[in-house]
Amino acid sequence: MNHRRILYALGALALVIGGEAGWWLVSPLFVTKTVREGFPLGAEAVLPGNMTRPEAEAMMAGLSKPRLEAREPMPAAPEAPRRLKEGAFRDGDAFHKGSGRALVYRLPDGSRLLRLESLNVTNGPALHVYLARHADPQKRAEVTGGGFVDLGRLKGNIGEQNHTIPRSVDLFSHGSVVIFCRSSSAWRRSRTRGRA
Repeated sequence: MNHRRILYALGALALVIGGEAGWWLVSPLFVTKTVREGFPLGAEAVLPGNMTRPEAEAMMAGLSKPRLEAREPMPAAPEAPRRLKEGAFRDGDAFHKGSGRALVYRLPDGSRLLRLESLNVTNGPALHVYLARHADPQKRAEVTGGGFVDLGRLKGNIGEQNHTIPRSVDLFSHGSVVIFCRSSSAWRRSRTRGRA
């Protein structure tokens, strides 16, 4: 009798563990996550709670009229972010779909940023953003071999998001951005073109 209870307990435990693992692997195919991350350094005005937009515009128009003659030189305009590379995502295969754009920028402080725009990829349980050396990877070895850089987990499978590129990464030696599913080795790739 005890033997049978142990078997039932082990069977129930196996079902729970198997169910959890199955849900972890399969649920992302039915669940999407949208991210709308703004571009860094973007100007987004926030009005005080007691002011309407027409009132703010009238105040800004009044402030923009010069009242005094200025004899000081104007400060230099801040440097704008510079686009270094760009590319478009495409499907990894018939099941692992991907679209959107990958853009690499140099920011005024010298740091580099990967921006994913209009991203729409098949979700998965462990999606990461890789910089791969191969310009057009067709096999796993072309993605993970030869010194890829993992920029971290994909924040969402739909929308816009930013990923910092470490200063130590040589952009000349990386030819594509890959959304890589670490659990299934599937990917969607974007060949980036441009100057670093």
